[in-house]
Amino acid sequence: MYRITVEQHFDAAHALRGYKGKCENLHGHRFKVLASVETKLLNNIGLAFDFRDLKSALKQILDKYDHTSLNEVSPFDQLNPSSENLARSIYYELANKLQNVKLVSIAVWESPESVAEFFPD
Repeated sequence: MYRITVEQHFDAAHALRGYKGKCENLHGHRFKVLASVETKLLNNIGLAFDFRDLKSALKQILDKYDHTSLNEVSPFDQLNPSSENLARSIYYELANKLQNVKLVSIAVWESPESVAEFFPD
């Protein structure tokens, strides 16, 4: 089994609805996102999956969040823009773009010390 992981980031603001504390106020982060895929097979040149293709697919998703207030961007205009909800939303959107590999997980850091990771059961 081979696992390929890429990292991208985006800058955005959010306010956590219903949270009691500083995070209920609008504040910003440089969100770091890791996407990991797995496959048992290598292609004819020995690649499990092209890093460039995975980065590109992830970037297409993250570009709509970059330099925004997440609370104003679908689905987070309705869904609380927590790192957990970001990870799940990004996971399903990216999984729909990929072929011949299994998306294993999406991890979203909102700070160097805080990460939320989503992987389906």
